[in-house]
Amino acid sequence: MKILIMVLIFSLMAATAFAGDYVIGEGDGLDIAVWGVKELSFFVKVRPDGKITVPGLGDLPASAMTPSQLQASLGEKLKELVKNPIVTVTVKEITNSKVYIFGGGVKAGIYSLNQRSSLLQFLCVISDVRLADLKKAYVLRKGQKIKENFYPLFIDGDIKEDLEIETNDVIFLPPLNEKNVYVVGAVNAPRAIEYRDGLTVLAAILEAGSFNKYAKENNTVIVRKEGDKEISIPVKAKNLITDGDLSQNVKLKAGDYVIVKEGMF
Repeated sequence: MKILIMVLIFSLMAATAFAGDYVIGEGDGLDIAVWGVKELSFFVKVRPDGKITVPGLGDLPASAMTPSQLQASLGEKLKELVKNPIVTVTVKEITNSKVYIFGGGVKAGIYSLNQRSSLLQFLCVISDVRLADLKKAYVLRKGQKIKENFYPLFIDGDIKEDLEIETNDVIFLPPLNEKNVYVVGAVNAPRAIEYRDGLTVLAAILEAGSFNKYAKENNTVIVRKEGDKEISIPVKAKNLITDGDLSQNVKLKAGDYVIVKEGMF
């Protein structure tokens, strides 16, 4: 719900929140009109060489310009044909504006950028983003990383971490190396549980069928890898359940092993 609300807010703010103007590219369709001159009002597509053909002027560059820049350029050149020409350029068909998403953590794809969009908006429409390692993700623009680590934005909701996505941006989303946590030992249904943000030790134990009759709840331990080291985090689960000691309800990380030890008494 929190993420949905943020997306709605950004949709409403999009017109003012982002700077810049659309840049014309190869394949785009343009409506060009010169006020009062019917012969110079026409539709044209930008060719692969980045040029358009204008009656009376021939081939002129259009790619890599904004509509207002192309209007100014055409206005100057049309003075050879028309006195005080008033030119308008409208982008009618957008085919050039693409964003590329890949990395193994999500299904790779090419998305059309038909309107101003933020990184958060893109992340919200990627169905399998939960399988990606957001902390190692980045946005690549013109060969340079301009944004790294999407976790604060997408998980913590830090809107200041958002940015506008531009044509030809590459969004890299690598896979989580480890997607599960493992609950073993004195539980009714030992299993691997798909990791999700906010998963706690108690929730994982309950998903594994809860403690069995041999469980020594206060002798539960979380085994976690930290780089090349392996650490153990003791959990007094009985104190958590019977006394409500929430300090024992440790948040898990992907790859954690929750081991519930057995005791006869």
